[in-house]
Amino acid sequence: MTDRTMPSHQERVDALVAQLTLPEKIGLLHQWQAPVPRLGLPGFRTGTEALHGVAWLGPATVFPQAIGLASSWNPELVRAVGAAAGDEVRAKHHADPHQVGLNVWAPVVNPLRDPRWGRNEEGWSEDPWLTGRLATAYAEGLRGDHPQRLRTAPTVKHFLGYNNETDRATTSSDLPPRVLHEYELPAFRAPIAAGAAVAAMASYNLVDGVPAHLSPLIEDELRRWAPGEVLVVGDADAVGNLAGVQGHLPDQVSGFAAALRAGIDSFTEDAADSGPTRRRLAEALRRGLISVSDVDRAVRRALTLRLRLGDLDPPETDPYATITADVVNCPEHRELAREATRQSVVLLGNDGLLPLASPPRIAVLGPLADAVYEDWYSGTLPYAVTLRDALATRLPQVTTHPGTDRIALRVDEQYVSCPNSTDGGPLTLGAEAAWFDVFDWGRDTVALRAVGNGRHVGADDDGLLVNDRRGPGGWVVRETFQFDPLPGGTALLRHLATDRYVTVDADGRLRVDGDGPQAATAFGIELGGDGAAEAAALAAAADVAVVALGNHPMVNGRETEDRVDLALPARQEALLRAVHAANPRTVLVLTSSYPYAVGWAREHLPAVLWSAHGGQEHGNALADVLLGVAEPGGRLTQTWYADAAELPDLLDYDVIGADSTYLYYRGEPLYPFGHGLSYTRFDYANLRLSAATVTAGTEIEVSVELTNSGTRAGEEVVQLYTRQRRSRVKQPLRQLRDFTRVTLGPGECRTVTLRLRTAELGWWDSERGGQVVEDATHTVLVGRSATDVRLIGAVAVRGEAVPTSSRQPSASGAR
Repeated sequence: MTDRTMPSHQERVDALVAQLTLPEKIGLLHQWQAPVPRLGLPGFRTGTEALHGVAWLGPATVFPQAIGLASSWNPELVRAVGAAAGDEVRAKHHADPHQVGLNVWAPVVNPLRDPRWGRNEEGWSEDPWLTGRLATAYAEGLRGDHPQRLRTAPTVKHFLGYNNETDRATTSSDLPPRVLHEYELPAFRAPIAAGAAVAAMASYNLVDGVPAHLSPLIEDELRRWAPGEVLVVGDADAVGNLAGVQGHLPDQVSGFAAALRAGIDSFTEDAADSGPTRRRLAEALRRGLISVSDVDRAVRRALTLRLRLGDLDPPETDPYATITADVVNCPEHRELAREATRQSVVLLGNDGLLPLASPPRIAVLGPLADAVYEDWYSGTLPYAVTLRDALATRLPQVTTHPGTDRIALRVDEQYVSCPNSTDGGPLTLGAEAAWFDVFDWGRDTVALRAVGNGRHVGADDDGLLVNDRRGPGGWVVRETFQFDPLPGGTALLRHLATDRYVTVDADGRLRVDGDGPQAATAFGIELGGDGAAEAAALAAAADVAVVALGNHPMVNGRETEDRVDLALPARQEALLRAVHAANPRTVLVLTSSYPYAVGWAREHLPAVLWSAHGGQEHGNALADVLLGVAEPGGRLTQTWYADAAELPDLLDYDVIGADSTYLYYRGEPLYPFGHGLSYTRFDYANLRLSAATVTAGTEIEVSVELTNSGTRAGEEVVQLYTRQRRSRVKQPLRQLRDFTRVTLGPGECRTVTLRLRTAELGWWDSERGGQVVEDATHTVLVGRSATDVRLIGAVAVRGEAVPTSSRQPSASGAR
């Protein structure tokens, strides 16, 4: 058979659907698709996690979190990381095709409108256009560039309006038409329209009162953008919520039927057990709630995806067959991880202390000085280089301290003790005290690490406290506590996962079984070491103090848990101030999944660095930047606010009406969108536009001369913004339109060209149901951030004359 006579994907799918029985078709609508041996259809699984590398499948290269990758402002780098992750998925799939599917659930494209969102680390930016561009690059890497076959099948998530974890399955994200079409949808449209993503996941929340899994926008918008079929998957157990906590439908059969009719093709329910889903859909057919054509439509989408992956073809036709386990954490991927982390580091402030002159005596202090943490969607770290590790291998004198207090717990005359073996064991009362380091992760949430074996304390399934944990982790974090002080210097110890108090049983073992304070055991606390004072003493003896602070990705701001404020943990803030008092040459190295309100640090410290959690090469990359081996080339993709009081309610999704995100925020940010300093100086000159007046739809070239006027090579992210001067509606104060990352040697000058697509200067006219580009003049702003503008120009765009409407308030200027 020649290529010209080979059946198309559609013909092959049609032939398969015609041969499948109805029960067999229904078996293809679950996350774990049942095999059909008589037709040569193997089993198939959707949902391999690959947010920033392969997750939940054992050791794999761990790249920076998505918010860190975004901070590189480097689509080519992001694409390379996606390709590396895709290759590692393929390698693990070849090793275990049953457990490792090729449909990957990444990237997350929800715009980061509020930094308190618990899943902030998973997104790319508060700007929907930048989110779309970077997420498209990552998805392109995941899918590969073969003309027929997909390396993996990327899935954008979560559709739609999903930015809160608290009560996420029952809250409604209310989206005015302009917010929907100008802010929420564009981030999803970009990777889908480009063909980079071929699937989408619906979100847990409701949108304008309708469960997202039933949203008409799945068919009316999402599928309309795509050049081909889009498989839409349900989030884990979310379809069950329709008749469950959402109470939207009377029973599960009705809920599953409604989801299928609305466009959900794959049900992620009951883990690997497809039985309940198959029975509900079969009953829905019997009741007449769905038709065979509804089932066939979803089956066609599932089979189309599988054909594009080569899942139904002989193994010898697989262009990715040569990818083996050797690619996982290979040297090239390790170097890419390091480079990605280097490019994501953001220099927030610097008075000249950085880069550090070598070789200084450095005190590396704080809870993140000698730690690298995984987040919920990280792969298992194959190795981890901490900041202390990296600096100690390069400098002759490096001291360190976590800055944590060391305590012993006592009940009357007996002390809490625990085994010092690696495996740990139960905490009991005895004559000899065990010492514990107290880690503060914010909001009075602490973790206790036993000094004797370096393992954290947690509660086992029987409620016993044991010191056998690597640290806080898991879907339910069982390693965090809160001290409730009592008069007289004692305290109760509350276990946060169960909201129960620690007691001592008849055998002297510590248990989590107190249902209230009255049932709890009171513990005396003896201080064996003042962490802040000890760290400050090391700082005083050093040339430079580097204080490594930040969050633990599993605690206070993660899936199912939003933050309530932007503050650093209180003990971390106290540590920073104590160290600075001992040595003014203090650098704050902040590692976090989200912005913090670090106003004191900005005002008092000579240098502040930020990065997301950077994965296995985190310490090496930070050391490279601190010592000047690498340029701090990262730029913020979110506004950093001085205080949470400047933010609207977390459930207020109307970014236009609430004046939120850099687009509409009127205040003075702590650090603006796009901000990031360099170790050299860049001068901007000679702004030129290819035309001063254009017709809507025209693309304009915007060029500037960029000069590195410093004494060392450096990297700059040149950013192009616009502002519409007059409009019938409220317009953004500024809006990103293009950017480019440029590397220049000392004294080098280069003409940088950016592109302004005037078709993108429109706004959504809800009366006419479409985008409109007004006849208006737009200010053109080129600079280093949304507020650090170096050159200003203007272009007149000949668009539509939009009449004033009583339903759309008039607005003069950029409000």
